[in-house]
Amino acid sequence: MLVRFVFADEGGAKRRPALVLSTDEYNSGRADVIVAALTSNVSRLLPGDYLIVRWQDAGLPKPSVATAIVRTIKASMVERPLGKLDRRDMARFSDGLKPLLGW
Repeated sequence: MLVRFVFADEGGAKRRPALVLSTDEYNSGRADVIVAALTSNVSRLLPGDYLIVRWQDAGLPKPSVATAIVRTIKASMVERPLGKLDRRDMARFSDGLKPLLGW
């Protein structure tokens, strides 16, 4: 999905693709969604980042990385859906986040 993503220092925002991490159950009971930022900077992978293999199938315009930058945002910040991440890509990204979160 395309969202207005606020910078960590809250000094601004940028429109960018994001990956929804929260479930439909969570989203239906709240006015917000949990997302991970996506970036097209595939040359730099930091801990928890995942290079999306099937980026075209996910509706992304170019090769992308799902980052470990996870935020809760207001549902009203979602501009439009882009596509859906392949379940294998989602599982690999999720598995990479678990050690960072101590799970």
